[in-house]
Amino acid sequence: MATMESLIGLVNRIQRACTALGDYGGADNAFSSLWDALPSVAVVGGQSSGKSSVLESIVGRDFLPRGSGIVTRRPLVLQLQQTDKGQQEYAEFGHLPGRKFKDFGMVRQEIQEETDRITGRTKMISPVPIHLSIYSPNVVNLTLIDLPGLTKVAVEGQSESIVEDIENMVRSFVEKPNCIILAISPANQDIATSDAIKLAKEVDPAGERTFGVLTKLDLMDKGTNALDVLEGRALRLQQPWVGIVNRSQADINKNTDMMSARRREREYFATSPDYGHLASKMGSEYLAKLLSMHLESVIKARIPSITSMINKSIDELESELDYLGRPIAVDAGAQLYTILELCRAFDKVFKEHLDGGRPGGDRIYGVFDNQLPAALRKLPFDRHLSLQNVRKVVSEADGYQPHLIAPEQGYRRLIEGSLNYFRGPAEASVDAVHFVLKELVRKSIGETKELKRFPSLQVAIAGAAGEALEKFREESKKTVARLVEMESSYLTVEFFRKLPQEVVNPGNPGHPGTPVSTKMERGNPAASRGERGERGERGGTPSAINVDRYAEGHFRRIGSNVSSYVNMVSETLRLTIPKAVVYCQVKEAKQSLLNYFYIQIGKKEGKQLAELLDEDPALMEKRQQCAKRLELYKAARDEIDAVAWVR
Repeated sequence: MATMESLIGLVNRIQRACTALGDYGGADNAFSSLWDALPSVAVVGGQSSGKSSVLESIVGRDFLPRGSGIVTRRPLVLQLQQTDKGQQEYAEFGHLPGRKFKDFGMVRQEIQEETDRITGRTKMISPVPIHLSIYSPNVVNLTLIDLPGLTKVAVEGQSESIVEDIENMVRSFVEKPNCIILAISPANQDIATSDAIKLAKEVDPAGERTFGVLTKLDLMDKGTNALDVLEGRALRLQQPWVGIVNRSQADINKNTDMMSARRREREYFATSPDYGHLASKMGSEYLAKLLSMHLESVIKARIPSITSMINKSIDELESELDYLGRPIAVDAGAQLYTILELCRAFDKVFKEHLDGGRPGGDRIYGVFDNQLPAALRKLPFDRHLSLQNVRKVVSEADGYQPHLIAPEQGYRRLIEGSLNYFRGPAEASVDAVHFVLKELVRKSIGETKELKRFPSLQVAIAGAAGEALEKFREESKKTVARLVEMESSYLTVEFFRKLPQEVVNPGNPGHPGTPVSTKMERGNPAASRGERGERGERGGTPSAINVDRYAEGHFRRIGSNVSSYVNMVSETLRLTIPKAVVYCQVKEAKQSLLNYFYIQIGKKEGKQLAELLDEDPALMEKRQQCAKRLELYKAARDEIDAVAWVR
């Protein structure tokens, strides 16, 4: 086991670390768990119960502020450390490390000024504790927490809620299972009306961690005593009751030496006819030793669970910090490296969407497999190649001289007019893929957990990716437009050479020609040519067909031939447009989405890079809190490891 000095000193050091890093317990504090896990002794009592006198008797020094109303307005963590005999006494404050106070009158003044620093010169209270360490050969190793005195009525200058506020603060300390309650009650009042005992019974009904202290025993009415309480008959606790004789107000006014006060207290109990048999278990010196031994035993019992909790908390906090990301370096080189790493993380997620590792890339295939074919089927070729329009276009193409063999100019005009319709579906496919890529960029930014810390960088990446995708879209539109233009600029002559040759019949212009289906059989050139078997195509040489160039059948056949050719081109474009779109947009997005952004980033200076790494304030605050908690737990672990454990 460790020595009493090392155990209590261990808790003292961890408590100081807790307060320095913002962990001072309380229900509203995000860092309460470690403080709450540490055993402590909380001093609870009503105003004028003698609470301050008990503490000063234990210390052997007059150092606490005095006055009317609420004097203790912040918790005072009083850490006593015994030194070798002959060494000078001194005090140190946690907020003034290294400064030794040898004049305890200055200690009283500093407590008052430090209280005012947080609460102002008002009568309000604050849960932020003051840490005071006293080193003296006249004390035992002990830590006490002096809490504001319980009150029943708000006085002038206090808020109406002060009574409830004080009780809630005191309750937040004493309700913790590791807190030892030192309940101070004056002996010259009925114990049933004690504010301290009432609160202690509420949070510790069995009385397992409550020590009762009766003050002002010398001020009881003559002929009365407090034996029923001190011997546990009036109110039984698991821990003993201790009687205290405080200094009188006259002693305080005369600055009576605390050592003299202790001596008179010992004499009082030794010579008292009522308490003489309890003299060895009464007085402030006995109380201090009793609390020190009990606190040491509680700490010893709690150390394994505290160590386990600390190690578990460290693992959890390190995992959370890994998730939130570590703090960003301040030099430009490290910032540039961080930005590039974040961009690569985004790029990886984006490629996973395209390649199928994450959902979304399949929507691009949906554009090619569903949207494009559907758009091609809806093109208005039936209207463009209607009998009326074919007659009109062919007639206009002939001009004043009718065609001699076949209306070649009419064919070309009909085909070119039909092919122009393909521009719409081609560009619509480009736009559809563009919007899919934009959505995948948005999703990828949201799914890149490393980027969540940096909203400014998210905006910059989204903007750069958007500009790149826009550039890819424009290039893709030019490419698919070229595909359509290429089909228009040079027709496939072999298709028409395989058609049956027409022999003009100079008969009646109104003579009806061979019926041809008005519905264009797209994708079936053989059918649109009018059943080659009947036309007698043999050996690749088209059979001649007698036609009347003014008959409906003649124009129907032209429309059917053009429709067959357009269907052939449609099938070609259905296969080549996706190739062009993937090459110009998808492939480029995978390979060079942020290339221009990288160039621009490389030109930025430190201040501009820092602006991109300007994190979300809420996230920064969360990481800072986690880092502070981690620092606290590691400091506590180091303190525990540093204790000399003796078996």
